[in-house]
Amino acid sequence: MKLTQILIEALESLNSNKMRSGLTILGIVIGVAAVIAMLAIGSGAQDSITGSINGIGTNVLFVFSGNRQEEVKNIRPLTMKDAEALNDPFSAPSVAAVAPILQGNVEVAAGGEKANISVNGVTESFARVRSETLTEGDFISADQVLGQASVALIGPETADKLFGRHVGVVGENIRMAGQPFRIIGVLASKGGSAMGSQDNRILVPISTARTRLFQRSGDDTVDLIFVETTSAETTTQAADEITQILQMRHRTAIGQDDFTVFSQADMLQTASSITGVLTIFLGGIAAISLLVGGIGIMNIMLVSVAERTREIGLRKALGARKNDILIQFLAESSLLSLFGGLVGVILGWVLSVAVGFIAAANKVDFTPSITMDAVLMATIFSAAVGLFFGIYPANRAASLQPVEALRYE
Repeated sequence: MKLTQILIEALESLNSNKMRSGLTILGIVIGVAAVIAMLAIGSGAQDSITGSINGIGTNVLFVFSGNRQEEVKNIRPLTMKDAEALNDPFSAPSVAAVAPILQGNVEVAAGGEKANISVNGVTESFARVRSETLTEGDFISADQVLGQASVALIGPETADKLFGRHVGVVGENIRMAGQPFRIIGVLASKGGSAMGSQDNRILVPISTARTRLFQRSGDDTVDLIFVETTSAETTTQAADEITQILQMRHRTAIGQDDFTVFSQADMLQTASSITGVLTIFLGGIAAISLLVGGIGIMNIMLVSVAERTREIGLRKALGARKNDILIQFLAESSLLSLFGGLVGVILGWVLSVAVGFIAAANKVDFTPSITMDAVLMATIFSAAVGLFFGIYPANRAASLQPVEALRYE
């Protein structure tokens, strides 16, 4: 039997039961669409997170308090003196700049509006290390840090929340923790990301944050230290220098560091590992619906075999071989899954685009990424599902005896 004839007969058979064929295809459509959409969302999340990390810069290190790999007792917090020691060009020649910060959330009020905003206490070097730019105003100066000035830099999203605009707000006053602060600058937009919005924040002098906002008077501890290296190539050397300095200052035993030096490469590896597992998990869940669609194909094909028993007997009586019957039913099940796979790819693409539009409407830098690998995998898998679940019904039809089939009522 020629391939074209097989396909024509398979299409005619499926066309004779449009409603049943359509419902069977729908199961495959939903399964394939779910796989495509979930893989696209997972891939988009990975791109968004890695893009956010890359945006920090290739020559930035992060120093945290505590050991993320070993359980260490008597952990000493990071301090301003630690930051000063890291900024010593003789002890750490690979370090270009150091920016310690304090972090916290504070209720901010202005013009009758209130919001809970992320506030960072920073030094004048923060702008250089984090590549901050302003749309208007000036950055925090060393004199303002020294004098515990009540000044603040505000993100554009925060400005929109409090004033309804992010232009011409320099000189305006806001209240944080019930205390007045004068706005001296507006941060340039960095956009939202999977790591959180960089536009909804406020920067104040670190000394002001310690004494007036976070109530850490008499304590020079910091939450995090950003370290800019002289170049991307000296990042590893700078990490070693930082480790040696802090080991001496904290007097830690070998292998018992009470701090962690994290590089961008470490962050990328961790983020890629997490999002990779997430993508596989989402794809696995979606594949279950595709499996259910395959079971639906088997069910419908078994019903079709029962309904066409006499037809099968007649074909065999007229000389049709077992392979002819087997191929005929396999062609029908494969066409069902193939049509469902093609429609599912289109629906999955539409769902991914819709998720992207929703993310854009919420000002989140997240774009689902549909890869050719995902499309090919979903399409091939759907065809394989149809073929696999069609084997038993097709073999059952091909194994019918002509005499028994002709007598079947």
